[in-house]
Amino acid sequence: MARPSWDQYFMDIAVLVSTRSTCLRRQVGAVLVRDKHIIATGYNGAPRGVAHCLDVGCLRDQLNIPSGERHEMCRGTHAEQNAIIQAALHGVSTAGATLYCTHQPCILCAKMLINAGVKRVVFQGDYPDALALELMNEAGLEIERRGAGEE
Repeated sequence: MARPSWDQYFMDIAVLVSTRSTCLRRQVGAVLVRDKHIIATGYNGAPRGVAHCLDVGCLRDQLNIPSGERHEMCRGTHAEQNAIIQAALHGVSTAGATLYCTHQPCILCAKMLINAGVKRVVFQGDYPDALALELMNEAGLEIERRGAGEE
C-alpha cells in the first residue's frame, strides 16, 4: 500500500479531529502544521464552559439563518479559530504554518489566519464565502482545495 502524501496525511487528521465537533449543522476539523509537525488542532463547538448545540439546539436553525451568513449568531467557535487559540494558549507561533481544514474557511477565519501569519491553507469541503477566498488570495496565502480522498 502506497504511503499517502503529507497533505493527505494531515487532511486525514483534520477529518478525524472533526469528529469532536458539537455543531449540529457541519462538523469541521482543522490542523495547524509547521515543518511537518502538528502545532495545534481545532474543531467547531461552543467555548469552554458553555453548553454545546448538541445539548441546547442550534440557534442558527431556530432563526433560519442560512449557511455563510450572520456568523455572530452562533454559540460555536470555528475549528480554525480554535486551532489558532490553542496555539496561542500554549505559546506556539503560527507564523509560516499551513492550515489543513475539512472545509473552506469563512471570512472571519480567513482574516484571523492572515493575521496569525499562516501562509498556506489546504481545505476539502466548500463553504459559501467567496470573499474569504478573495481576501486570502489578496494577502498572498497559498490556497489549495483538495477533493475527499485525493492523493
